[in-house]
Parts: sequence; structure tokens; C-alpha cells
Amino acid sequence: MVVSICIGSSCHLKGSREVVREMSALVKEKQVEQEVELIGSFCNGQCLGDVCVTIDGEIFSLKPEDTKEFFEKEIMGRIRG
Repeated sequence: MVVSICIGSSCHLKGSREVVREMSALVKEKQVEQEVELIGSFCNGQCLGDVCVTIDGEIFSLKPEDTKEFFEKEIMGRIRG
């Protein structure tokens, strides 16, 4: 699956760097490097929400402090099927 994290200016100010850092660590910790491709993107036009994250094109708005919960639910949940 492709997980894209916006690193545009609005999302950067809302904490995208922290989201990228934690997501990367979780991918390694859970040993799902073969299943999850993390990429950065620029503005997705969702600037009114929190950090814009997409999973295979599905858009989410994520607060940095919710990254671990999001990862477990949305990413690991899809891997486990």
C-alpha cells in the first residue's frame, strides 16, 4: 500500500515532520517495509484540516499525536485484513 504524507507548508506547520518520523519508525518496528511504501507529497488541497495523509488515494486528516493509533487502525488493520 502507498501511504502519502503531505509535506506542504500548511501541513508542515501542523506537524507533518512528526507524522513522517513516527510513521517511518512504526513501519520499521512492525517490520512491514515490504507492505507499506511511505512517500511525501505536496499540497493535496486539504489545508483546512490537520496533516493530510492518503492511503491508496483515500484521504485522512491526522493530528501528529494520533499517528500511532492511526497506524494501528488504518495501516495495520488493512495489512491484517
